[in-house]
Amino acid sequence: MPQALARAVSLEERPEAAPLRDFRSPRVDLNGKTVLITGGTGSFGKAFVKMVCAEFSPKKLIIFSRDELKQYELAQTFGADRYPFMRYFIGDVRDAARLQMALRGVDCVIHAAALKQVPTAEYNPFECIKTNVMGAENVVNAAIAAGVARVVALSTDKAANPINLYGASKLAADKIFCAAEAMAGDSGTRFSVVRYGNVLGSRGSVAPLFRRLAAEGAADLPITDPRMTRFWITLEQGVNFVLSSMEMMRGSEIFVPKIPSTRTSDLATAVAPQLPHRMVGIRPGEKLHEVMVPEDDARSTIELHDRYVILPSGMHPRRTDYLESGGRPVADGFSYASDRNPEPLDARGLQQLLAMAMGAD
Repeated sequence: MPQALARAVSLEERPEAAPLRDFRSPRVDLNGKTVLITGGTGSFGKAFVKMVCAEFSPKKLIIFSRDELKQYELAQTFGADRYPFMRYFIGDVRDAARLQMALRGVDCVIHAAALKQVPTAEYNPFECIKTNVMGAENVVNAAIAAGVARVVALSTDKAANPINLYGASKLAADKIFCAAEAMAGDSGTRFSVVRYGNVLGSRGSVAPLFRRLAAEGAADLPITDPRMTRFWITLEQGVNFVLSSMEMMRGSEIFVPKIPSTRTSDLATAVAPQLPHRMVGIRPGEKLHEVMVPEDDARSTIELHDRYVILPSGMHPRRTDYLESGGRPVADGFSYASDRNPEPLDARGLQQLLAMAMGAD
């Protein structure tokens, strides 16, 4: 039985969990390892670098991204003079040859590079496919060729039952990573996926938008639909969840954190309680509610105390590992959706989550 799973405690033995989990346990040890993160200058990448520099001493931490300016800006805070393990590689996940060169000698890969904006993907479909799907293929092939031990790919709730191209492209990427172990053969490379919801405080999040509009003296806040709900996670929680899942991973899983959800209108009220709301309608490609574990995946899903694990069908030994470490199958017909979340955020919890997210800016 994997050591990380053996440390897990069964659901029945745990007290009632608080809605805001930190996901710090179990935790992968990156000391002495060579780690590469694609899309390393994005919101997640910067939070990941900050945490790794504060808590680990890796052999190398390689930032792989295509934006020279953002790398320069990140290096002003995390430069090689203070953090001698830092490395900055200009490259694009569309460039297979550059990826193969960058992954030489790498132990762990976090794949965070993606085109993430729903309207942008709808208007530029070929570019979305090149980065999100073909880029995933390039990461898989380069990791296998380099003998990388572990690869964790970041996904999104929009990949579950997708209705827009961004979500569909990330679903395709999820399938690529979950199937990659069969292509790896005896090389030993393991691949897993982390899927979570909207990140409070990240670029493109509505919380900073609401806060900026309020600071600029807006007369109201734009709301797409008063019924709309979303899952919420902070950048710190997201980084912790990736590090935790990397320690637990056996390969081919999709890890889904138990995180709270709320209506976007409640979030707007929490950010600027003095402002009324103006309904602007749902944008093309948006859902009223998001799903992270679709009903059709229930038969393959194991529930642990702080997360769900979606396993590919036919991987019975790994399913047994999770069951023997305290997990349990979810019920037939189960789905994990933002409008039916057993842990909705109340007003106090929402303020606490906002404080966690905005305090990390």
